[in-house]
Amino acid sequence: MEKLIINKTTSPKEKPACISSFGTIFTDHMVVMEYTKDKGWHNLRIEPYGPVALDPSACVLHYGQGVFEGLKAYKTKEGKVQLFRARDNFERLNRSCRKVCIPEVDVDLLMLALSELLKLEYDWIPNQEGTSLYIRPFIIASEAFLGVRPAIQYKLFIILSPVGAYYPEGLKPVKILVEEKYVRAVRGGLGEAKTMANYAASLLAAEEAKQKGFSQVLWLDGVERKYVEEVGTMNIFFKINGTVITPALNGSILPGITRDSVIKVLKKWGIPVEERRISIDEVVSASQDGSLEEIFGTGTAAVISPVGKMSYNNEEILLDNYDSNSLAIKLYNYITGLQYGTESDEFNWVKNI
Repeated sequence: MEKLIINKTTSPKEKPACISSFGTIFTDHMVVMEYTKDKGWHNLRIEPYGPVALDPSACVLHYGQGVFEGLKAYKTKEGKVQLFRARDNFERLNRSCRKVCIPEVDVDLLMLALSELLKLEYDWIPNQEGTSLYIRPFIIASEAFLGVRPAIQYKLFIILSPVGAYYPEGLKPVKILVEEKYVRAVRGGLGEAKTMANYAASLLAAEEAKQKGFSQVLWLDGVERKYVEEVGTMNIFFKINGTVITPALNGSILPGITRDSVIKVLKKWGIPVEERRISIDEVVSASQDGSLEEIFGTGTAAVISPVGKMSYNNEEILLDNYDSNSLAIKLYNYITGLQYGTESDEFNWVKNI
């Protein structure tokens, strides 16, 4: 296995006393590794966090050949550091790599590097309620070349950021707008991968939704424009007549780790759950006849986000029944309990550092 070299900073930054933002503060160190055609992935190291030097003709800057992941480290009341399904995130990183012709990376090597980075940055992991250390692995095509083909040189990084809640509303119900004008992805494209271009395609619709007072947009399928897919930063679930329904993975929806966790937990709890196509008209109809009980999003950043308002075709779906007995809140409490070590890990999802 590739040897890990650690070069500690000589100028550590002052750590914030309180964390209330998301993704604006970064720790002292980062993981870096390079890929070349002749050596493969090599030169794995931890070094001081700082600017990255890239040739102006680096492929990623022109053709967007890059992938990323998002996961978190949590500090328990006893001061232990826990990762939640980290291997699954790195496996998904490799699936995204395959989608855009980036060489895959040894998952065991990534787990080793991340573990050592977290040990080094232990004091950066916040322990206030609702906080965590966000982990961003990413790979970019660094070859200096102007031409549309897979690069032959890449750089991998893992950076860390102490974070609070992703949405300003926290666990309060969010407002989402069903997108009727733009299309984000279609089957056979990049929708199922965490690529940079995939998220760039969502920005315009999200900005227009925010100007109208919404937190995010809910995307419909790009062909028929009637089947629900996912929210910009979350997978989506509907509870209708006691059954939880989420759009099936069809090649244009990101296979969320939290999505998968929720499905497995629901099955363990004996709650009916279906992965299938669901039209926006079915959701509206369920709202009108009173069978729509809850809507919630799932994702690493926010974990579970209850939806209090959904707007479609100038009609509003309003839900205000999120209390301690609602499924969204129960799921949030259970999954965060696993992450922070207050729930027994029946699924073997947690790794202690």
